[in-house]
Order: sequence, then structure tokens, then C-alpha cells
Amino acid sequence: MFLHLDLDCFFVSAHRTLNKSLENIPVAVGGRSNLNIFSTEKEKREISQNSGSFVSTILTNEGQKTFQEYFVDENGKIRGIVTTASYEARAYGVKTAMSVNEALKLCPNLKMVPPNYPLYHELSHKLFVLLQNEIPLVEQFSIDEFFGDLRGYIKEDEVEEFAFKLKKKIKKELDLPISIGIAHSKYLSKLITEYAKPNGVKYISKECIKNFTRDIPIENFPGIGRAYQKKLKGYGIKTLGDIEKKKELFYSWKKPGIELYNRVCGVNDTNIVLQRDKKSIGIGRTFDPVYDRDELKRRVIILSRYLSFLVKKAEVNPQTYAIKIKYESKIKSKAFINVNRIFNESDFKFNMQKLFLHNDTHRSHGVIQLNLTVYNFSNPKDFTYDIFEYENDVKKRELSNQIQKLRNKFGIDIIKNASELKEIKPSK
Repeated sequence: MFLHLDLDCFFVSAHRTLNKSLENIPVAVGGRSNLNIFSTEKEKREISQNSGSFVSTILTNEGQKTFQEYFVDENGKIRGIVTTASYEARAYGVKTAMSVNEALKLCPNLKMVPPNYPLYHELSHKLFVLLQNEIPLVEQFSIDEFFGDLRGYIKEDEVEEFAFKLKKKIKKELDLPISIGIAHSKYLSKLITEYAKPNGVKYISKECIKNFTRDIPIENFPGIGRAYQKKLKGYGIKTLGDIEKKKELFYSWKKPGIELYNRVCGVNDTNIVLQRDKKSIGIGRTFDPVYDRDELKRRVIILSRYLSFLVKKAEVNPQTYAIKIKYESKIKSKAFINVNRIFNESDFKFNMQKLFLHNDTHRSHGVIQLNLTVYNFSNPKDFTYDIFEYENDVKKRELSNQIQKLRNKFGIDIIKNASELKEIKPSK
């Protein structure tokens, strides 16, 4: 049997562990693009030690700021979007991804809370450790979701009791409400969790699962996005029961179709992922339009420094560097470069600046987003160098390693380029 565990309104629940006055009232956590990495002021930042799909790898705590300080800009405009809403807030129609301004119109007494990412990641890690002590195999699926494989450990007729005890332990030790779905396969347990919410346990046996899922709309199944929903409805497939009846069709679609069919039907869906290998590492920020190209180059350098830190932290050696530029007119420009060398911060910054300058194709337009990504990881031992190039790269790599040690000890901002220090304010 498999458990899927989903922390209820996690970000809100995390704040409630510290502030009991937030309980039983409409509360929402709202976020803004974290632009303080571009500031020349000192800021404490942490690195997440968790795995899985997370909000951010570089963490800052905005939770000590007031509503005015965090959500209201210099022009008096309310900024930000809702990232998590309590059930009390949802009763007023407040939803994730809604603007803070719209949420306050729907619920004038809504308590908006700035995010505290270090707190979320700390609690998530503590829960992961707790689950590892209770369950033989645990997968961290996201910051607030986990899978557990109980096969050979808990008898099926005892699994529901086990889930309730586990839920009680989590509440006692971490003060967090959690919902748990139980089924004979992984993704069906995730589906069933939606019917355990809020703060409950739901178990569906293998014998009853087909009857339970047959009338559930396809959009309720995890992993079926809007584009795939449209495709399925074009074949008259509207429910999970419709999927179960069309095995030949789904198998004709090869791997994606076979994988979806098996997940919906609970077939061969027992793979717990203990550690996810990174395919790429990236960092990006969205901001108000910036027209000054010197400021944009400065921001590229800063993002490159942060991304260099993450690359060294992950102990990977990327061979492809990519940049994406988004303009206020919704035009996008993206490009990449392939390299054949040992990764070092100096060369990486040079290449990213070069990519930006060559691909900033609409210089009369303001830029509102920069994204930097690295991928195509390889082993430095596989490279072919001439001797002089190799020695030069080794020296640069060693310098990068020494800088990394200092940043691990004293913070990411302990060493900066001189070009990062002159902050140019965005044009209005």
C-alpha cells in the first residue's frame, strides 16, 4: 500500500506554528518576485537542503516585514500574488495565483502574511526526517507532499490505523495539519488525498478503486494538464472511467499514453523515487520594466554569481548555458551556448554577459524578466584539452572552489564583482 501525504495550506500552517493569533481566521501568504538579490544592501539568505520541487533554492525571510513594507510599493500600489490561502480565506473565494489586491476585495478582513521560506523548508525537512523514521521508503515529491511505500511493512487491514497514528504524531511534534490518501498504487493515493482534505485520512481498497474513480473528471487526476485534457475530450474521454475503457488507444500513444493509463488504473505504478537527479539548474527574476542596459548587465552578473554558487553546490559540470529575456511588450528572446570545459565562475559570467548582449534584440523595449539556466551535465574527465588551456581551467576552477568555501561559510554575498555594487534604479 502507498500513502500520499499533503500538508494542508502549508505556508499558512507554518506561520500558525509561530503565531496562534492566525488560527481560525482568513489568512493568506502572498509573494512578490524576490528582487533583493539585486540590492546593494546586506541581506541574510539561506540555501535549501531539501530535494523535490520547491519554490526556490535561495531562501529569504520576508516574514518579519509589515503589510506596508512588503506588499505596498513606493507608489502606494498593492503588489504580489497569493501563494497559499487558508480554508477560511477560500470560503470568500480567495485562491492561489490571485492578485493580493483582488483577494482583499473579496475578503476585506483577510490577513496577508509575507513569506518566510527558511521556515517552510525547515519544517518540510523535519517532516521528511520524521517520515523516514516511520516508513521504510519515503519520496519527497514537493515542499509539502510526500509518498510512502508500506508494502511488506504494514498489513492492509492495519494501514488506516497506521495513517491516523502518523497524522497524530505529525501534529504533536510539528504542529502541522496533514491530509493522507491511501491506495494500492502511488498516483491513486495522490488522487485520493484530495478526498481526504482538509486534515483527514481516506483509504480506498484495490477492490473498490475502479468504482470510486470511474466518474471522477479527468482534470482531477494529477498530471493531466489543460492541453492533455483538451486532447482527451476530443476522443470523448471525460472521466477516469472513460480512460480505463480505452487501453488500446492510450497504448498506441507510446510512453506518455501508457504511463497515464497505468497511473489511472493503478498498474505498474510503484516506483518510489528516493533521490531526483537534476537535469538542469536555473535562476530568474521578474521585475518592473528596466531600460538601462548597464543595469540589466549588472543583474545578469548577479544572477550568474548565484547560479554559479548553485552549480558548485550541486557538484555538477554543465556544458550548456542558456538565457531568456522577456520584454514588456511580451516579446521573448532566448539563446544558448555550448562549452567544452570545466565550469568556473569567471568564464560563466563572461559567457552569460556575452549571451545577453548578443540576444538583447529589442533595445528600445524595457526588460521585465531574466532567466539563466545551465544543463547538459558531464564529467570533466571526458574533455580533451591542449595543455595550456587545461592548466588555465584548473586554476580558475580552484579559485572558484576557494570562493565557494567562503560563500558556504559566510554567505553568498561575501564576494561580489565591483560591477555589481553600483545599483541603477529601474526607469519609470
